[in-house]
Amino acid sequence: MSMHDKTLKLVTNLDRAGIESRLAQARDAARGGNLGEIVTLLEGIEGKPQAEMQNRVKSALKALQGKTDHGDLSALLELVELNLPNLK
Repeated sequence: MSMHDKTLKLVTNLDRAGIESRLAQARDAARGGNLGEIVTLLEGIEGKPQAEMQNRVKSALKALQGKTDHGDLSALLELVELNLPNLK
């Protein structure tokens, strides 16, 4: 089953471990898609303060705008973005 066949489950109660796990998945997907800019933004993000994570995720989403072939990665980052307020 390809990534396009999967449905992203909307989860809004992720803790730090869950968020960081999704960020690692996103980084791996970006690496596999040869998206160096996204990999750089997500590299070393684990353990960072909520505000820095939010800035990096927003920057990654902005960099993905218009790249329709990376919709799964965008959706994963949007899920992370929805959960970042849980880190406060």
